[in-house]
Amino acid sequence: MIFNKPEEGIILIVDDTPINLEVLFNVLGNANFKVLVAEDGESAIEMAQYATPDLILLDILMPGIDGFETCNRLKSDRSTQDIPIIFLTALTDKVDKVKGLNLGAVDYITKPLEHEEVLARVNIHLRLRNLTKKLTEQNERLEIEIFERKQAEQKIREQAALLDITKDAIIVRDLDNQIRFWNKGAECLYGWMAEEALGKNANQLLYPKDTLVKLKNIQETVAEFGSWQGELNQVTKQGQEMIVASRWTLVYDDRAKPKSILIVNSDITEKKQLEAQFLRVQRMESLGTLASGIAHDLNNALTPMMMSVQLLEKKITDNQSQKWLSIMETNIKRAAELVKQVLWFSRKVQDHFTTLRVKDLILEIEKIIKQTFSKNIEIYVNIPKQNLWNISGDATQLHQVLMNLCINARDAMPDGGILQISARNFWVDSQYTRMNIDSKVGSYVMISVSDTGTGISKEIVDRIFEPFFTTKEVGKGTGLGLSTVMGIIKSHEGFVNVVTELGKGTEFQICLPITQVMAVENIEDTLRDYEELPVGHGELILVVDDEYAIREITKTSLEKNAYKVLVASDGIEAIALYTKNQQEISVVLIDMMMPSMDGLTTIQVLKKINREVKIIGVSGLSSNNDMIKVVGNHIKSFMLKPYTSNDLLRSLHKVINGN
Repeated sequence: MIFNKPEEGIILIVDDTPINLEVLFNVLGNANFKVLVAEDGESAIEMAQYATPDLILLDILMPGIDGFETCNRLKSDRSTQDIPIIFLTALTDKVDKVKGLNLGAVDYITKPLEHEEVLARVNIHLRLRNLTKKLTEQNERLEIEIFERKQAEQKIREQAALLDITKDAIIVRDLDNQIRFWNKGAECLYGWMAEEALGKNANQLLYPKDTLVKLKNIQETVAEFGSWQGELNQVTKQGQEMIVASRWTLVYDDRAKPKSILIVNSDITEKKQLEAQFLRVQRMESLGTLASGIAHDLNNALTPMMMSVQLLEKKITDNQSQKWLSIMETNIKRAAELVKQVLWFSRKVQDHFTTLRVKDLILEIEKIIKQTFSKNIEIYVNIPKQNLWNISGDATQLHQVLMNLCINARDAMPDGGILQISARNFWVDSQYTRMNIDSKVGSYVMISVSDTGTGISKEIVDRIFEPFFTTKEVGKGTGLGLSTVMGIIKSHEGFVNVVTELGKGTEFQICLPITQVMAVENIEDTLRDYEELPVGHGELILVVDDEYAIREITKTSLEKNAYKVLVASDGIEAIALYTKNQQEISVVLIDMMMPSMDGLTTIQVLKKINREVKIIGVSGLSSNNDMIKVVGNHIKSFMLKPYTSNDLLRSLHKVINGN
């Protein structure tokens, strides 16, 4: 079999010789692999548990534990046992090869290494692993299909029970809007028990006042056509707003006369939020295309104007004319600079990337703003003592990004305040990417610019990166500052997060991927970061989230770090599990927005069961801060989605240890 297309993946190189690390790092990096390195067996084992490489190149002769023992320990751990291992050795003894293969290695490469051989063997074993994964997934799907066929035979007997166990709210209302049936799904979704809802007017119980006209139109449609479906805004018992996909069907009596309306509602709030995030990305791309077209035409118009001014300066020499021409030239240059910012937003400017030290960028900005900003603004820089990873980028463009953010922070604090610039190494794992569509798994450097200013309202926070959108007075802002920031960061394959609250301030988090050219001295700092992560000691954590993917990856992450985990898909299941395991559960990690009994209600019930229960709240919406205020001291900590496994581990450690 011939393999033409190279595979992609994360390769972990384990060798105690720096020159070997450097050679393999360059060979694999040039072949578009993501490369991690370790200098000894212990570090390799720990890195493999956190970063989960797709293949490991493992030297046999190393200080401490050798390659054989390292391989044995990796194959004994469920989280790493399936990773293919290729030994690197200068030995030719067949007994050693047999020993390595018996331990679970898939191949040997003998030193001195031939680059083509290394790439060929790596590609072959990555392909074999991918094929194995696909076969396993196909087998699992086949098993599921067989199981579903068997279950189909029981569906008729389960139909009646489904009305109560489904998460969808099933409601029957008569033609006078009185509620006649209210299933368990409706209880979980809205917080009203059946005995509270039956007999109530559905329009008054479930809908904001501004939807009553729409409801009247819906009822007329149902009366005329027999059915209706669409999206509706509703409210829960706690006053929380939600969006539901609603299906209405007219029900007839034995004489074929309308008697009631059957309604099935599904909570699609989070789905709509993700759609809005995706549409924002599409809108920004469209605006970028439009902006680049406008910039092109403007440049065509400005070029002859600039050339004409320069010709006139040589022909008309009197002082007054020279003064006017100078004013014209200055304003043409200003317009050209604005066009350049538009091109940055649309990512049409050619990049000149080099390897950059983030610390140097920040210190340059600190020097400028301390000299130019008002003294009533306190400026702090927080750079970790260990080395920050290097990034690849255009120094001028990134300088502009930081200056734009600092100027915005200054303008948000007219009466003074605190401006802080900080940076840290940041690993984006699969859990984080599930909650942020712009991110990819890998290593980043996060640069944060925060202020204690006015903050940004939730009504406009989704528009702040659009070109020409500004909240400043006419003449005080072009609306291109943040759009330029977004364009430059995306051209660097990074992403931007915004955390803001009215009256308390704003933090912009710029995440930039690290360069493959990573200094060897940074490797020890990377490993030290992993070592410093707090792990559990067998504590039992209850994870409550209606998203299956988030539950599973959180469970896996915690179990890898010595915690025990119970999972619940809604508030009712969480309460049942907590009641049964109250003495063993150390912390409850709970999503604030769930279709079946929301986080607020669940927390209130848990507090009635045990006043001392330790709770960490989680939300994908900054607007849920109002809900957090209502909960008050009921929770010990709060995390915004998306969060990484490291964020979760640190938060758990803090709550468990009571500090």
